[in-house]
Amino acid sequence: MAGDRALYIRGPSAASSANQARCVAPRSTSHIYLDRASGDGEARCCFHACGCPRAFASVPTYVHSIGVCYGVIGNNLPSRSDVVQLYRSKGITDMRIYFADGQALTALRNSGIGLVMDVGNDQLGKIAGSASNAATWVRDNVQRYQGLKIKYIVAGNEIQGGDTGRIVPAIRNLNAALSAAGLGGIKVSTAIRFDAVGSSFPPSAGVFTQSYMRDVARLLASTGAPLLANIYPYFSYRDNPRDIQLNYATFRPGTTVRDSKNGLTYTNLFDAMVDAVHAALEKAGAPNVKVVVSESGWPKAGGSGASADNARAYNQGLIDHIGGGTPKRRGALETYVFSMFDENQKTGIVTEKHFGLFNPDKSPAYAIRF
Repeated sequence: MAGDRALYIRGPSAASSANQARCVAPRSTSHIYLDRASGDGEARCCFHACGCPRAFASVPTYVHSIGVCYGVIGNNLPSRSDVVQLYRSKGITDMRIYFADGQALTALRNSGIGLVMDVGNDQLGKIAGSASNAATWVRDNVQRYQGLKIKYIVAGNEIQGGDTGRIVPAIRNLNAALSAAGLGGIKVSTAIRFDAVGSSFPPSAGVFTQSYMRDVARLLASTGAPLLANIYPYFSYRDNPRDIQLNYATFRPGTTVRDSKNGLTYTNLFDAMVDAVHAALEKAGAPNVKVVVSESGWPKAGGSGASADNARAYNQGLIDHIGGGTPKRRGALETYVFSMFDENQKTGIVTEKHFGLFNPDKSPAYAIRF
């Protein structure tokens, strides 16, 4: 998660009877489901961004809907092998890592855990600039490790500015390198911030406003890869608690929002955000590209609305909900909860250190079931 995001939200206000559009700018950082009338009339919500050879790595034949992100920016975390065992003991079937972590890759061998592996933003330019560099990366980080179950390779996490021009060539070079290694079944994508969707009022109005995203979408359509999206209702709620009700943001019942353009109704902010990405893909000429939620979570400390109770409600609600998909796209929605552990050496806002589902001693931070 990284950078500032701006969303326009219109909905039932907790402090006023008037529905007024206001611009809020939730901040997120780098690192996985209303139509009810109120006294004010119909509620509406909107988002508008402003301002191996085969012997070495196998490609899973299933698509499971839930995973957990594993970040390692901390000095008190369990060993990689202990973490892999914790995933298995809790029934967590999929993991996302943020760079080619050799210790983690070794621990994951023959574990059966599906893997989403980022190349690391610091490697994106090298891979984009040279097919040879991409081939070397695949050799050293994919072919080298036997017994991995790699689902996706991520060419950039929340890339912004001029670096966005590196995404498409990096994906192309990695695809070519994987194909040459006999591993063309491993899909390559990129992970976007939600504000790559420049307009989403209502969700059916979702659209990519920058040309690089249309290029990315069409490339993914041609390769059959999904688009990875980091979706965080927390930041929208944190910056606009008057107009975004906590129950709507945390999968608790009580609010219904209707998309007036297509008649779909929403009982939570997460679904509306994901369907805005679906709508943007359609407008980019890539209606069949699947969305994978590559990060989603709620902090338990460090900011407004950040508490263990709200984190448990959101994350359990997310896990329980995604099997049914969204109003626009039914069916299991592959999702990765952020994050496995608190990361006490992360910089930025305090909440960034407090997304963990588990404590460093591997005990649950709060009750959660997978």
